[in-house]
Amino acid sequence: MPHIDISMFSGRDDETKKRVADAVVETMIKELGCQKSHLSVAIHDVDPKEWNEKVHDKVDSSIVYSGEVYKAD
Repeated sequence: MPHIDISMFSGRDDETKKRVADAVVETMIKELGCQKSHLSVAIHDVDPKEWNEKVHDKVDSSIVYSGEVYKAD
């Protein structure tokens, strides 16, 4: 605990995803005081054409604590 799911437009390489996941883990360790062995991060690639259907329309905005969920045009 916790497990973090990240959805982003497809096209980023595995090295970039690893850096993002590592940065998120380090922030969670700092902010929550949990152990690295208790954390996991998954990154889901989403085709930009499917963003609204797969992400925007499914996110409950009442639990978004920072920013806002992007809505594709």
